[in-house]
Amino acid sequence: IRAARKIGVPVAAVEQYPKGLGRTVREVRGLLPDGAIAQKVHFSAVAAQCLSNLPGSDRAQIVLVGTETHVCLLQTALELLEEGKEIYVVADAVGSRQAADRDLALARLRQEGARIVSREMVVFEWLGEAGTPLFREVNKEFLRG
Repeated sequence: IRAARKIGVPVAAVEQYPKGLGRTVREVRGLLPDGAIAQKVHFSAVAAQCLSNLPGSDRAQIVLVGTETHVCLLQTALELLEEGKEIYVVADAVGSRQAADRDLALARLRQEGARIVSREMVVFEWLGEAGTPLFREVNKEFLRG
C-alpha cells in the first residue's frame, strides 16, 4: 500500500462483514486515504456493488491482495474478469486459513485468466524504469531487504 501510494496508484480496501469479523487491521487501515474502505456481506465485492465509489474503480487493471483467497478474493476477481477488467493477483500478498485453499484459488484464478504476480513484479511494472528519483526512493524503502 505504501509503495502504491508513493508511486501514485490508487488504493482501497473492502471489509467482509466487519460487524462480525472485525475491521481491517489498524496498521493497514491507517495507510488508506479517507473514503477508501467499503463494507460488504456478499463474498464478491462486485456482487456487493461497493467498488464504484472507491479510488481506482475506473481503472482497467486491478491489483488484488488480501484474504480469503479462495472465497472473497476469488469471487471478486472472477466477476471483475467477467466485466472485462485485467486482474493481477499478488501471490505473496494473499492468504487463506489453509494453504491448500490458497493454492487452489491461485490455480483457478490463473485458469480463468487472472495474472498471478509477486509484489516486486507489480512495483517494478508501476515504476517502469530505473534511474529516476522515484525509483531510487521506492527501491530503497520497499524493495531492498
